[in-house]
Amino acid sequence: MLVGVCDFPGSYAFPPAGYGGIERWLWAVAVGARAAGADVHLLGPGWLTDLEHDWVRKPVRLEDLTPGTLAERELRDSGYDLLVVGHEYPSLPEWTRTWSELDCDVATFQHSPVFQHSPTAFDGRRSRLYCYSPEMTERYAEHQPIPELAVHLGLDEEEPPAVAGTDLVWLGRIDEDKAPHIAVRAAQILGRRIRIVGPVFDETYVRRHERLLTADHVKWVGELGGPAKTAAIAEASVFVYTYARPYVEAGAAVFGESLRAGTPMAALTWREGTCAQAALCDATGAIAVVDPEEDDEAAAQRLAVAIEKAESLDHRRVQAVGMQRFDPVRHFQAMATRPC
Repeated sequence: MLVGVCDFPGSYAFPPAGYGGIERWLWAVAVGARAAGADVHLLGPGWLTDLEHDWVRKPVRLEDLTPGTLAERELRDSGYDLLVVGHEYPSLPEWTRTWSELDCDVATFQHSPVFQHSPTAFDGRRSRLYCYSPEMTERYAEHQPIPELAVHLGLDEEEPPAVAGTDLVWLGRIDEDKAPHIAVRAAQILGRRIRIVGPVFDETYVRRHERLLTADHVKWVGELGGPAKTAAIAEASVFVYTYARPYVEAGAAVFGESLRAGTPMAALTWREGTCAQAALCDATGAIAVVDPEEDDEAAAQRLAVAIEKAESLDHRRVQAVGMQRFDPVRHFQAMATRPC
C-alpha cells in the first residue's frame, strides 16, 4: 500500500517540536503506516527537511497543482492507495479536484468542533471522516463519521518504562478554553504541587487568574518538546485534564500522551460522551462529571477527588493499556480499512 500524508500551511513544522495537535497526528499516521508495512510519502513543503534522510518527502500540495501539468501527472502516476490529510481539505474544491484524478481513498480526523464540511465531502467509504468521541460523532453525523481514538506522536518522544511520579502535571495551550486554573485550584485543595506545561495563547486569561496561577504550589514550565515533554508527563503522579464549560474537545492529544507514558489521568468534564469518556477507563483514570451550573470552586473540589482516585492506579498497567489503546499501527490500520 502506498500512503501519502499531506501537510498544510501553518505556523508549526511537521512534526512539531511541542504543541501542534493536527501536525502531531499526521506524523503518528505516517509512523504507524510505515510500521504496518506501507510505503509512505510525506507530501508538502512543511515536513522537516531532515526527514529526507529516512523518508520519501515530496514538497507538493494537491491544492497548488494546475490541471494537466507534469507535476499532476507525476502525482497521479505514483499510484497512491490512500491520502491522509487535515480535516479541512476534503471540503476544499482545489484539493478535491486533484484528489479526484488520483483514484485513491482519503481519510481525515475531525480536529475542530466547529468546521463546516461540504455536503459531499465524505461518502463513508472512499472518503472517510473519523471522530474521537460520541459527542463529536453526533455533531458530524451527517458525514457518516467513524469512531476512532486519535494517536499523536512527536520526534524523540519515546516513552520510558512507567514509574510512579511525584507532582501533578497539566499540559496544553493556556487559555480560557482549556481552563488550567481549575486544575491549579484542585491541586491547592489537596496541598499538592502542579507543573503547568504549554504555550500561553491568552494573556488576558492569565491576568484574570493571576493570583491562583502564580501561587507557590504552581511551577510554570513553558512549552516543551522531545524528551523534555515526555519526561514532564512520565514523572508526574497524575495528569490533570480540564476544559471550559462551553468548549467541545475534538480529539485531545494529551490522553494518549499521558497513558502511553504511564501517567494516570484525572479529568474534569461537564457532560457525558466527551473525549475523556472515550479515552479513559477505570484502569487508566478517574473522571469528574460536573454540572455546568456549578461554579469553579465546586468543580475543583470534585476534580480533587478524582485526582486522589487516579493516583491510586498502577502506572505500569496504565502504560500497558495506553500503548495498546493509542498504538499508531492500530490507528493507521483502522483508518486504512474501508468499512464493510
